[in-house]
Amino acid sequence: MLLLLTNDDGINADGLRALVERALEIDGLEILVVAPDRERSASGHAISIHQPIEVREIDTGERRLRMFAASGTPADCVKLAVDGILEGRPDLLISGVNRGPNLGTDVFYSGTVSAALEGALLGVKSVAVSVGAFENIDYGLAAEFALRLGLEMTRGDGWPNLVNVNVPAVPRELVAGVAITRLGIQSYRDTFKKRFDPKGRCWFWLGGVTVDRDEPDDTDTCAIRRNLISVTPLKVDLTDYTGIEALSARDLPVPWRLT
Repeated sequence: MLLLLTNDDGINADGLRALVERALEIDGLEILVVAPDRERSASGHAISIHQPIEVREIDTGERRLRMFAASGTPADCVKLAVDGILEGRPDLLISGVNRGPNLGTDVFYSGTVSAALEGALLGVKSVAVSVGAFENIDYGLAAEFALRLGLEMTRGDGWPNLVNVNVPAVPRELVAGVAITRLGIQSYRDTFKKRFDPKGRCWFWLGGVTVDRDEPDDTDTCAIRRNLISVTPLKVDLTDYTGIEALSARDLPVPWRLT
């Protein structure tokens, strides 16, 4: 079985290293790592079409492990692995373990989730996995859970093609369980900080503080607050089918009737 690993925190990230170490403990698993050569957090699903992607292979000393650092985005790395380095599809893709959560509507900006989404677009069972903290992180539990879940996804029909996993940043004995969830909503306040440079030119720094919301119990944002591992199946199709019905029932303007 061939496992493809990637992330958006970069080739040297601790979360990726945790995945590699635990994957090497599984007999019969061949591992390919293709990850950005530097941090590419919040890069979304961007791909590089105006510049070449530089690739550097890293000597791992492990027979079952090949690693490549690429100058592109997380989505680039997945495309490169599947269509450039490999001669066929991997059996499983895991993106992470990300430093910090990827909850609710933040998945639209996440390089971690976008890499897994790219895998699903290419026909590969894919898992995005994140830990809900930015400091003093133990990536072990998240890596173990993502590998076990991902391997189960490859062993039979009926599994989703893409899941987003968020693991609470608590000792494993305090993890309350696993919840199958839907996306919640992430809201922020003080999103931009306005500053002026010594020449009086204005600039803005994007940041913000998360606003706590009373989210329903079945959301990923609520699950994390309850110390549950959230597992959210995602799909590629963003079509609003209710919207299709609503639009079909109305007379829309046509170009030759516009004034």
